[in-house]
Amino acid sequence: MNQKQRSYLPKSKRENDRPDAENIVCGRNPVMEALRGNRTIDKLMVAKGEKEGSLLRILADAKQRGIPVLETARAKLESLAGGAGHQGVVAFVTPFTYSTIEQMFQDAANRQEAPLLLVLDGVTDPHNLGAIIRTANAVGVHGILLPKRNACSLTATVLKAAAGACEYVRIARITNVTDAIEDLKRRNVWIYGADGESEQTLHQTDWTGPCAIVLGDEGKGISRLVLEHCDFRVRIPMKGQIGSLNVSVAGAVLLYEVLRQREVPR
Repeated sequence: MNQKQRSYLPKSKRENDRPDAENIVCGRNPVMEALRGNRTIDKLMVAKGEKEGSLLRILADAKQRGIPVLETARAKLESLAGGAGHQGVVAFVTPFTYSTIEQMFQDAANRQEAPLLLVLDGVTDPHNLGAIIRTANAVGVHGILLPKRNACSLTATVLKAAAGACEYVRIARITNVTDAIEDLKRRNVWIYGADGESEQTLHQTDWTGPCAIVLGDEGKGISRLVLEHCDFRVRIPMKGQIGSLNVSVAGAVLLYEVLRQREVPR
């Protein structure tokens, strides 16, 4: 591929008890990662009589750090979790601190790596968003750009699906996807839109330079306007009868091809 060289160059809601609040973390592994992370934990709520396995370690860590622990009925935890599997524990934490694009680029520079970013265009399913964040951490993505409107926010379900990865992946909230893409272009980043109609496949694409992958809505894909702002469109080869992949699976396939090429440059 002929590519020109490009060089590198809001706080969430207040605490509340709604199931979609960004200050609620559910599930044992996400809570353990929250304990290891940078966010302050105001209190833990555990199911009455639930004191076994990994929950014992969580309770020991909470005691060591002086975090209040309240026993409550499982029905209360289920209400707080809003459908996310709580596994007998819910943590109330300080709201998620969103990052800036500048911080993402600084992380890439510190790691001496070409920036690798994800831009999400209308991903609304919390399980998909959580899975995307988890994969992003696994492959070393420097940041995720998440729209403020018409997209899923960091709910308890997202945090549970991400299995603690939200504590380690930089996420920025953006007002407008196309404006954010143009900002990345000015920073010499190539923009790749995941598009099943493209002739170019992910294996024919050079992912070793600064790049951002755009993933679209689970049903409609990337919006027409956003797709027009992408430098390149790439597809994942499909041989079966199903015409598309789940967006989180598609994102994982694309990201692992990026990782493969960067680990063993072509």
